[in-house]
Amino acid sequence: MSSRAAPDPQALYRMQVGAWVSSRLQRTPNALKIPAQNLDLYVVRDFLNKKECEDLISRIDIDRVPSTILAESEQDPEFRTSESCNLNPYDPVVRAIEDKINALMGIDRVQGETAQGQRYAVGQQFKAHNDFFHTSQPYWKEMERTGGQRTWTAMIFLNDVESGGQTAFPTVNVKVTPRAGNLLAWNNMDKFGMPNPATLHTGMPVLAGTKYIITKWYRERPWAAVAG
Repeated sequence: MSSRAAPDPQALYRMQVGAWVSSRLQRTPNALKIPAQNLDLYVVRDFLNKKECEDLISRIDIDRVPSTILAESEQDPEFRTSESCNLNPYDPVVRAIEDKINALMGIDRVQGETAQGQRYAVGQQFKAHNDFFHTSQPYWKEMERTGGQRTWTAMIFLNDVESGGQTAFPTVNVKVTPRAGNLLAWNNMDKFGMPNPATLHTGMPVLAGTKYIITKWYRERPWAAVAG
């Protein structure tokens, strides 16, 4: 009898969705695959227009509060210093933009978390982190129950930043400068459908001006807040 473990069906799914989304993005007008070893990373230029960006910025400014993190509270207080908010998915403007992101990614909308808006003032940052969930952390049990692992991240820059504020992937030596309307997408899993440490990224400190973005994360199963 073979001692080889049976393939993890969730890892197989994550492999499939990784290949599926990558293939879609490679066929998308204005999309460019950023050269990065062992990381599927894409930018889609001019994904949102000026009006869409301005509408989202106004909503972030109304509802923003200090950002939080999932990990236990022993974190560095300077780890994430931005402000953020969950955008109202019933707002017609937000819903239309979320539908647009879902159509780009080709992932069922029920697997998408509510889009999060984020604002970074001068000096604010988000230090190096991964978007996938660390299964050894206390939060994992709840994340597993509510949709499981995060597969893809889609992040949109809503404005140009005067200085700083790049999204950097230090493991693969890539920095992406904020440009209004551009969407940045990456697969949080590796080619085997497992969490990919090469996705480590940071929101670098803003040096001048203000940075606005929205981020939408996708799960491997329906996200509990929208399931059913």
